[in-house]
Amino acid sequence: MILLYSEGKSVFTFALPALLIRAWTCRNFSVNNNDAKHFLSRKVKSYVSPTSTYTTETKFKNKKQSYWKSVVGLEIHAQITSTSKLFSQAGTEFGVPVNANVSFFDAAIPGTLPMLNRRCVEAGVLTALALSCRVNPVSFFDRKHYFYSDLPAGYQITQHRVPLAQEGVLEFHVFTPGSHHKPYSKKSCIKQLQLEQDSGKSLHDEEACRSLVDLNRAGIPLMELVFEPDLEDGEEAAALVKELMLILQRLGTCSCKMEEGALRVDANVSVHHEGEPLGVRTEVKNIGSVRAVGHAIQYEIHRQVKVLEAGGVIINETRAWDADSKQTVPMRDKEEKQDYRYMPEPNLPPLRVLLNDQPAVPNTYRDHINVQCLRRKLPELPSETRAKLTNKYGISPESAAILVNENVLLQHFYDIMEEKKSRDPKLSTNILIMELLTILNKKKLSLEASPFPSHTLGEIVDLLQSEKINLVTARKILQEIISGNSMSPSEVVEKYEWTQITNPSEIEKVCTAVIEQNPKLVEQFCSGKTKVFNSLVGKAAKITENRANMATVVQVLTAKLRKIQNP
Repeated sequence: MILLYSEGKSVFTFALPALLIRAWTCRNFSVNNNDAKHFLSRKVKSYVSPTSTYTTETKFKNKKQSYWKSVVGLEIHAQITSTSKLFSQAGTEFGVPVNANVSFFDAAIPGTLPMLNRRCVEAGVLTALALSCRVNPVSFFDRKHYFYSDLPAGYQITQHRVPLAQEGVLEFHVFTPGSHHKPYSKKSCIKQLQLEQDSGKSLHDEEACRSLVDLNRAGIPLMELVFEPDLEDGEEAAALVKELMLILQRLGTCSCKMEEGALRVDANVSVHHEGEPLGVRTEVKNIGSVRAVGHAIQYEIHRQVKVLEAGGVIINETRAWDADSKQTVPMRDKEEKQDYRYMPEPNLPPLRVLLNDQPAVPNTYRDHINVQCLRRKLPELPSETRAKLTNKYGISPESAAILVNENVLLQHFYDIMEEKKSRDPKLSTNILIMELLTILNKKKLSLEASPFPSHTLGEIVDLLQSEKINLVTARKILQEIISGNSMSPSEVVEKYEWTQITNPSEIEKVCTAVIEQNPKLVEQFCSGKTKVFNSLVGKAAKITENRANMATVVQVLTAKLRKIQNP
């Protein structure tokens, strides 16, 4: 039986002298330039970047018209949302002063022992269940040995022999506007999910030729998800990462703030001729944004194809994505496989979990985690939300995907529909996606900073649905509110007299004026140049300041032109 501690319930406490830790962890290292580069090669670079779309090609032709096929596999490290570390009670806050969150165990002080954080195990099991993994009733911890200055113990505690969970699958949708007419579904198999501790950070001063160490990150709990190499390009990889982020955020097991290093992606990439064995792979390490995942993998695919077509060979090496130059650069080669000297962790017994509901026998299952209890706590997953949006509300898969990708937008939609059941779901979605998002993007505002409460957006939907305003006016109302107008949409319409013109007689007068004022356009239309009809409709919209019901305008204008064309 393994001893777990719960967050907030201290088993024992001790004070860690700041001077002791700073003296030990911030000591200078006398290193040469090669050593410095070796230390720096592990530095994680995070890039704050929104997701973006890009067009990719998965097949490449050479002069002989033969085809290349690319193969991509991902390894993703997700920091578990926890107030304390995996094996100690030190804090996990991001951005605190250097070496502020370091326990004796994190600093590898002799005589200290690991205590497994129960919250981290529960988060791992919950994630495994959401990804349809097989949870192992017994898993083991191992020591992975390698030397880096930010790994004071000389080894990392991970799960090598038997991980927490195996054999999962992640289904996701791939969609790039302009490249695909509609999303397509893709599945990627998960080889394993394991718990492990993070390392610290090496900070290198090139001028002084020295390295300093920050152990705040040392011991931070990680879930490593190893995916099978069943992706074809960077676009699919980026879509997988985005879907995984949605799942982890929905579960609350990882913040997925890539700019803080909470989610880091390694990609294994290779290319080969169709029908031939897989090529030599390269590993692109620590990719720091969803956009960079797609771009880094796509660049690496093109680079390998270019090398092979020039008669070169691909080296089994580790590379890094340089966001400034938009290319991958070598870090260290892997021609000689590194011996990590795995061995069982002697200070941690086997981790046992209960797969089925079992009676609470005193002193037997008290500290065990019950998988079925956690299964019942699973929230609605993103794929289930998308299915509900399309099946229950009848909105398109593309719109459903956008709503699910933005939690604030999705909550607005639910609030709008809940407030009044008679509201049109498609019209509500159109206001949120086509109008609200467009305006916020132009103003460079986030959804979280949006000044639009759900009831205000719902009122705009009501005005549209009752045909009191049109879409152009709805857009003007949104712009008015975002500029600081505190009036309700109805009050804005009344103040500026933006009520839609629907009276047929008024619209007929407008259409008559358009025909009389634009004889050349009318003549062109009657001679067969029907494309000028849109110009005539635009003239009517201009006369009415975009207040006219355009469907009625089209109907009346068409009838009048036909009479002129066929008197």
